[in-house]
Amino acid sequence: MNSESSPAAAPLSTLPQADAPVNPNLQVRFKNEAGKLLLLMPPEMEQNTVAPGWPELWQQLKQRLDAGQRFWQPNTPVHLIARDRLLDGRQLQAIADALSDAQLKLKRVYSSRRQTAVAAATAGFSVEQQAAISHLNPPAAVGKTLEEPLYVQTTVRSGMEIRHPGTVVIVGDVNPGSSIVAEGDIVVWGNFRGVAHAGAAGNNRCLIMALRLDPTQLRIGEYVARAPEKAPPHLQPEVAYVGEEGIRITQATDFAKFRPEAK
Repeated sequence: MNSESSPAAAPLSTLPQADAPVNPNLQVRFKNEAGKLLLLMPPEMEQNTVAPGWPELWQQLKQRLDAGQRFWQPNTPVHLIARDRLLDGRQLQAIADALSDAQLKLKRVYSSRRQTAVAAATAGFSVEQQAAISHLNPPAAVGKTLEEPLYVQTTVRSGMEIRHPGTVVIVGDVNPGSSIVAEGDIVVWGNFRGVAHAGAAGNNRCLIMALRLDPTQLRIGEYVARAPEKAPPHLQPEVAYVGEEGIRITQATDFAKFRPEAK
């Protein structure tokens, strides 16, 4: 009989514990989808769990960028899926700078938060505000209620695009090479020289209004109009609408006297 005693079993509290599974929805992630490189931010809330704050998100982003050098080609455009994450202009610019250091370019911001959408547009990034973001091109709901208007105070520069499921109000100029797409009206307190698509979900009764309309292209619902051959001779508020002969442009003072019936 062996006189040596067997070692005592270790207390349960000292046994090594398996690491808890990581919830990918609470992590900053890169994802290839339909030929696009997506940067997905975790939502503010995930199954009653508070998502990480900005300092942790920033550290996660830098770690992903350091580890992903073979994951993408240089100068790859990035679509930031911010979801309901509240990001201000400084944070968006920090993300853009970090991507630039990794030879990536922030191209567009998708957000369901109005403050984030405004901050992105004001910082000069293309933006699309949606009620809920599951993928880049969700099917349009039939008969849905429009979102509240999106107000942006900035100059919309060439290359920028602003999309919103409601009315878009721009306080500033819209330059050539840019575009505004709204499911409601488009109102520009400045010169409009880009591409405008109001009533993008098919509403022909929507309007496009600006202090001066000199667009590259106008679209209202299913109607399309090219820019007039000659720019207006003087500054005057104008309204584009759909009449019996398609898209028409008239002075705001004249439009206020009547409301043409859309086709």
